[in-house]
Amino acid sequence: MPTTSELKARIEARLNEGLRGQWYPVAKSVEVTGATPYGTELLSQKIVLWRDADGAACCVEDFCPHRGAPLSYGEVHDGNIACRYHGVMVDGTGTVQRVPAMPDCAIEGRKALRDFPVREVGDAVFVYVPSAERPEPPELPLPPELSDPGWTGFLCTSTWQCNYRYALDNLADPMHGCYLHAESFTLAFGSKQDLLELDRREDGFRVSRVGQIGENFDWTDFTLAEGGMYCFLDIPYPPAAGPGGHMRILGYVSPMGPRRCRVFFWRMRKVEGWARESWRFLYRMRLEPRHWAVLEQDRVMLEGMPDDARRREMLYQHDIGVAHLRRALNRAARAQIEAEDAGHGKGVAAE
Repeated sequence: MPTTSELKARIEARLNEGLRGQWYPVAKSVEVTGATPYGTELLSQKIVLWRDADGAACCVEDFCPHRGAPLSYGEVHDGNIACRYHGVMVDGTGTVQRVPAMPDCAIEGRKALRDFPVREVGDAVFVYVPSAERPEPPELPLPPELSDPGWTGFLCTSTWQCNYRYALDNLADPMHGCYLHAESFTLAFGSKQDLLELDRREDGFRVSRVGQIGENFDWTDFTLAEGGMYCFLDIPYPPAAGPGGHMRILGYVSPMGPRRCRVFFWRMRKVEGWARESWRFLYRMRLEPRHWAVLEQDRVMLEGMPDDARRREMLYQHDIGVAHLRRALNRAARAQIEAEDAGHGKGVAAE
């Protein structure tokens, strides 16, 4: 039976890889087509996406059941994915449909690959990775702004060469805005000194500055729901940014590998009618490059941090959101490991 220290090591490994039993965005909808497969990684596993004959997105392991070649190097034919190596065709359930080189081949009709549930919302494709305690996908938890017609916005996404936990820590840290982004269009204002407070709730928490609200990136709200996690925050907009109120950012972070993640940010504004079209035009023409510049500052900073930063860091009061988020993730990882052990009739022995 595993010792306590072995359990801790397994929990850390699970955290580093990413939690299962979660929905994760993995691509923009426009990236997944019915002509060319789209290969990516999720929780250190290679996956491939494409569209079937009805236009629905499919997702399976990026592995040809014949000899292991990447299916993402292949083509899509009649809604199935065909391997470039020998033409073996697989459908969205991971079942071999055809072996062109040998008609009536014995592997035809066999389910050979793991498939993943897929949902599309807000111009993004989400994939569910099962866990021992949640083998079936729950409802996809989504920010209400993505279904409210009063909101409009744009999805931006980027791949960062750092562990996904660094990106989450960054979002749970409102104080970095007035320093790292001090020369930006929207985050150049407010005090550089403050305290932070934490408001807990059953499905998440909010970390916010005590001394100011509405001057900078002053708070972040995290939802830790069954089957998924996201956050949102507001960025103050000056009058030069056009009609409407603050810009709301909805954020997801998807773990790809130990030092790779993909961030998805919806930049939203609650604005309707002619003002809506005016803001969308202004965003594309003037504001988008400025927002990308801010995101690049985050990327460069996080990619420059060493893998063992947590072992040497010295946290202080401003890190209450970071610490709270880490504890929540640790509890979830522990529950997943224990559920897996229970399913295999295992236990944990005290040292």
